[in-house]
Amino acid sequence: MNRITRTLALITVDAVAVNAALFLALWLRFDGVIKPAYINDALRIAPFATCIYIASFYFFRLYNRLWQYASINELLAIVTATLAGSMAGVSLAYFRMAAGTFPLPRSIFVLWTILIIALVGLSRLSWRLFREYRFPVARNGGRAVLIVGAGDAGAMVAREFRSRSNDYGSEAHPVGFVDDDPHKQGRTLYGLPVLGTRDDIPRLVEELSVEEIVIAMPSVRGRVIREIVEICHGTGAALRILPGIYDLLDGTVKVDPIREVRIEDILGREPVRVDLAAMAGYLAGETVLVTGAGGSIGSELCRQVAGFGPALLILLGHGENSIYEIHQELSRNFPDIKLVQAVVDVKDEAAVDQLFRKYKPAVVFHAAAHKHVPLMEMNPAEAIKNNVLGTRVVARAADKHRSKVFVLISTDKAVNPTSIMGASKRVAEMVVQEMARRSKTRFAAVRFGNVLGSRGSVVPLFQRQIAAGGPVTVTHPEMTRYFMTIPEAVQLVIQAGALVRGGEIFVLDMGEPVKIVDLARSMIILSGYEPERDIEIVFTGIRPGEKLYEEILTAGEGVNATSHERIFIARPEEFDAAGLERFLWLVSQPGWRADMAGGEELLRLVLPGFRVEKGQELVQVGEVVSFGKEVIRGHAL
Repeated sequence: MNRITRTLALITVDAVAVNAALFLALWLRFDGVIKPAYINDALRIAPFATCIYIASFYFFRLYNRLWQYASINELLAIVTATLAGSMAGVSLAYFRMAAGTFPLPRSIFVLWTILIIALVGLSRLSWRLFREYRFPVARNGGRAVLIVGAGDAGAMVAREFRSRSNDYGSEAHPVGFVDDDPHKQGRTLYGLPVLGTRDDIPRLVEELSVEEIVIAMPSVRGRVIREIVEICHGTGAALRILPGIYDLLDGTVKVDPIREVRIEDILGREPVRVDLAAMAGYLAGETVLVTGAGGSIGSELCRQVAGFGPALLILLGHGENSIYEIHQELSRNFPDIKLVQAVVDVKDEAAVDQLFRKYKPAVVFHAAAHKHVPLMEMNPAEAIKNNVLGTRVVARAADKHRSKVFVLISTDKAVNPTSIMGASKRVAEMVVQEMARRSKTRFAAVRFGNVLGSRGSVVPLFQRQIAAGGPVTVTHPEMTRYFMTIPEAVQLVIQAGALVRGGEIFVLDMGEPVKIVDLARSMIILSGYEPERDIEIVFTGIRPGEKLYEEILTAGEGVNATSHERIFIARPEEFDAAGLERFLWLVSQPGWRADMAGGEELLRLVLPGFRVEKGQELVQVGEVVSFGKEVIRGHAL
């Protein structure tokens, strides 16, 4: 049915409803015995009143609504439109048609209005009622589904199951809810009972032959999701989750509202949200350079930056294949953005300077770095050259060619570093802070934790080990880490570029750290296996340079707030600028190489307390500092 035909059909239905309501009002008012005079007056009023009501309905856009999704808002629109029509109709009848008197008893107009609301409302809501109740909720066949959460999200899931029962999976049907709210126990929602709390899930799965469990609590913390996953483990039911509304808005998931549970769902904290549209205006129409553009962070930076319409986006990296791949992707998805592929080593001062001289980038995101902790322990000179000297080369070029903003991608491993990689990134932060003191370019660093899905991260490693049948290797049962997703990390970097004034180190309230062994156990469960029975977890011992606990701040930094409630600025910690210059001069000498001991000795020129614990429990250097909502341990906000 096209739009015009549909509108004409609704107008016809409304006209019948208005006239039927008028004569039904007369019948009710006079107990079925209507005087002929009143019938004549009603017949005289009816055509004009019908036109007035139809015009009122049209004015209030009752013919532009999707009535299969009718709700309270649509009912209120019907009431408003009918009242407006009644006021106009009564005025016409009183002043124009009956010369200052009512042609019908006043009570008729009241009854008429009420009956119009009832009949028109019933005509509109009947399509939704038919759509939702044409299939019975309970079935003898098909998959039985248990919904966790009897709130708004759970109601939406139940409604979708009811209205699209043949579209979801293979004849799936909900059998009820579980919810921890004691006030909801024994109640019903969309005809489905609240059967108990989360602790009742195993019993309900067995009693009701549940084959699938849907977690419909998109706003709860990841810790709760992790607990529910643990409870559901062993029931044999498939586990799915309703994503948060932000996942739908930012394109992380498609319109299909229910998906498999992912590892991001059990991290134990709320995702970071930033207003990128408001904060990223500094990218529009500018030349933007991303170093390390082929890496996991660098490539996501390129994707998000391209969405803000830069005049030119320079993709700089040392690996030709990765640069080629991100260029191909961006060319397909952003055909209007001008792209430059630059296969350049960030340590090559002449090549970097030539690139800056040619394109004059206004914004620089420096993501190029060696980040693998154990590998850099075996190659300390390369870590120092790439992470420190590479940062200095790009930062100097940005200063020389008057870039507006320079943002260094740093890491929480730079805090009280115990690894060569972490120490090299801390020195890189110092380089940026020192440049900020004497440059018109606004320099800053962004410090965050482990990134889910990045190359070399623990999650892909666990996935490969689980796929191979195990074992899953964890270094230590007490090892904890902060985690964030790649899009979150990149959002923070872009946000920092808008907030930077010069010399800041931006840090993120990353919530609660996650035990790596808990992460491994959850991944095994989500893969459909039993930890220790199907997939073994093996503890291999702490590797050189690793910490048991990561930190976000040194004991001497503390934080200042920013305009974003979960993004903070580390208060600058003093360092020996002369020692930094001497260190940079030494490692810049032609042919300089260093073994582990030599690298440590040089790093102590700028990090006096730096040392690496090899194969032992970590002895922390400095005080452990972690975020809370209002207080950072040892540092009041």
